[in-house]
Amino acid sequence: MSVFLKRYEQLGETFDPKEIKLKRSIRVNTLKISEKELVSRLKEKKVKLAKIPFLDKGYFYEAEFSLGATPEYLQGYYYLQEAASQIPAMVLNPSSNDLVLDMSAAPGGKTTQLASYMDNKGTVIALDSNVLRLESLRNNVERLGVKNVLIYKKDARFAEDFDLKFDKILLDAPCSGNFFDEEKWFETRTLEGIQERARLQKELLRAGVKVLKKNGVLVYSVCTLEPEENELNINWLLTKYDALTLEEVNVSIGDSGLTNIFGEKLNSDIKKCKRFWPHKTGMQGFFVAKIRKI
Repeated sequence: MSVFLKRYEQLGETFDPKEIKLKRSIRVNTLKISEKELVSRLKEKKVKLAKIPFLDKGYFYEAEFSLGATPEYLQGYYYLQEAASQIPAMVLNPSSNDLVLDMSAAPGGKTTQLASYMDNKGTVIALDSNVLRLESLRNNVERLGVKNVLIYKKDARFAEDFDLKFDKILLDAPCSGNFFDEEKWFETRTLEGIQERARLQKELLRAGVKVLKKNGVLVYSVCTLEPEENELNINWLLTKYDALTLEEVNVSIGDSGLTNIFGEKLNSDIKKCKRFWPHKTGMQGFFVAKIRKI
């Protein structure tokens, strides 16, 4: 058995990854089309759609052809976005007069989702340090008709360089991923690699807290099940900064954040975070925390 599956057992979860089927999903881009019209158009193409009850603009789908090759996709009427990854921007819920920082923006699913919540008003500053990924970000911003995003090639650890304070921050951090991301995930990941990622995430969290306005909100998310990158990072953050508090991630699916990791007791408020186990949700492994600066 994989060392990671053994760790999941220690965290109280036993499952066979081969038996889990991921549901495919899209997000309607209401900057360009209404949900009703898009649903009607896709149903005409014999696409089976089911509204995702815990998301405001997400649908599970089944289709006999690629939904990345329709005229509606090319015109930016929807984005192919895994259900769990639609949660962070929804939890952040920026308004049309906010100044928002997207610290790890490419390829643009969450960036364009933020813009739709803001109705293309206010400003999103979107950062990524990878040139190839930035090209995807630019293409998606253009395709989805987004007009309130400024894109910078920049390492978000140096966000302080802008000399700005932000109302809302999304840190969908680079992470170790999960077994839905790649076929040989269990064979290619190491605990040392997980710990290295956690160190980078701490640096990004530290940078985000520095540029967050008082009473501002930072949503931290990662598409991994590893506690070093999830609850343990949030526990570290709460220990380091007095002026932060956790708020409930109000989504009707998912488990509460763990407050006992391998025998280590964590801050009890971490139960306000949400952890999404694939065998319980039909989505990829995911973790979301909502942090307010007080």
